Amino acid sequence: MSNPERIELPPRDIAIVMLSALGDAVHVLPVANALRRAWPDTRITWIIQPVAHGLVKDHPAIDEFIVFRRRRGAAAWRSYSELGRALEGRRFDLLLALQVYLKAGLITAQAPAKVKLGFDRARARDLNWAFTTHRIPPRPVGHVQDQYFEFLHYLGVDPEPIEWRIEPTTEERAAQAAFFERIDRPVCTFIVATSKPAKNWAPEHYARVIDAVEADFGMRAVIAGGPSAAEAEAAARITSLCARTPLDARANDVRRLVWLLGGSALVVSPDTGPLHLARALDVPVVGLYGYTNPKRYGPYRKFEDLVVDGYARSPGEDYVPSMQHRADGMQRVTVEQVLEKIERALAAKREG
Repeated sequence: MSNPERIELPPRDIAIVMLSALGDAVHVLPVANALRRAWPDTRITWIIQPVAHGLVKDHPAIDEFIVFRRRRGAAAWRSYSELGRALEGRRFDLLLALQVYLKAGLITAQAPAKVKLGFDRARARDLNWAFTTHRIPPRPVGHVQDQYFEFLHYLGVDPEPIEWRIEPTTEERAAQAAFFERIDRPVCTFIVATSKPAKNWAPEHYARVIDAVEADFGMRAVIAGGPSAAEAEAAARITSLCARTPLDARANDVRRLVWLLGGSALVVSPDTGPLHLARALDVPVVGLYGYTNPKRYGPYRKFEDLVVDGYARSPGEDYVPSMQHRADGMQRVTVEQVLEKIERALAAKREG
């Protein structure tokens, strides 16, 4: 441990740097909640990008959000210039550099803080270790959530109980009730595309599972997600292959996704933000893994038995958590495996 005594505890003002992905934003929430429990008088600021901000913007553990609006190419300097103006006159006691990409490193360098705590050299990609003053001790690659908890352990903060506190608001519950009261069966919600094509499952496989969910399991199949071209194309292709048409409930509203997943009886998803959001909402989720390692990126401490593991090259392969990708992994995920996990999830609900 590299001199935690030099960090003044409790800090008066903390900055968290975690910018973009929805899944990562979900993983930050137990960290923020633990900090709030341990240090109720500390002010917590989160530097974040717009889409993730839409998910957590009213979260009770966060006092302030500073939204970083990323631009590309020649206009990129404007993003950092705007951030500089937002940070003008600020001085954080402690900054937690939870994201290890270069853009986050540049923000860590730009933000005024007495202590900047980040990952050890081995795990800090893009030279992010160079932007921090303190680093958590080196450890083997583990689950993403556990690695964020290492920051808490370094600071002497207990992450337990693990809380997300991402439930729908009163207004969102009203919208949720209006949506689900029109459906006379339990809902199985499907996430059918991600930003990385190698994580995606074949449309014809989704279509077979959706037909089985409707015909054999007595559920209503709903496709959820955002308005991206990839998601629209996947939803259209899957629907064209289905004997029973699923309800397409995609929208450009990440908070809608919260109440839609929260009202579902079951979620089926590849490794992407909504999977981790379903886990945070305590909704059973069948995870489709092949490209990414489920021991690093799987649902945290729950629903691991519902993971379909195409990452393993052979049944029961004894691999360790890693950041290594397996480009052919999703091809090992079969319809039969997914249906077996759906049956297991529904049986557990009946028994529970």
